[in-house]
Amino acid sequence: MNPTVACLAVALGGSVGALARLGINVASLRFFGRAFPVGTLLINLSGSFVLGYFLARVARGWQVSEAVQLGITVGFLGAYTTFSTFMFESDTFLRTGMPVRAILYLTLSIVLGLVCVRVGVVAGQRL
Repeated sequence: MNPTVACLAVALGGSVGALARLGINVASLRFFGRAFPVGTLLINLSGSFVLGYFLARVARGWQVSEAVQLGITVGFLGAYTTFSTFMFESDTFLRTGMPVRAILYLTLSIVLGLVCVRVGVVAGQRL
């Protein structure tokens, strides 16, 4: 693949992913407030599902160009999902004396993230 095309695909996907992340975070703050990082949780769970679904479909022979694959996986999902934010928020709970919230957040993110990626893979394999 042409390196310029690969860079443009990742840049375009990344800009869309970053804007989607912003929109979900803004909406989440409006609906749920700041007590628990619902937006980051929703982003990581939906990103896990989308990645599982997309890669399962590609593995089943879904004809998608390499540029589109890069744009979605590295670009969109790379900008959309928020592992570094997830870790910082978990650390903040620990530093501010809220270990139960930290454990809840870590557990929900990891367990439900695995569930979402599995559901995405199964959906991608069957649909």
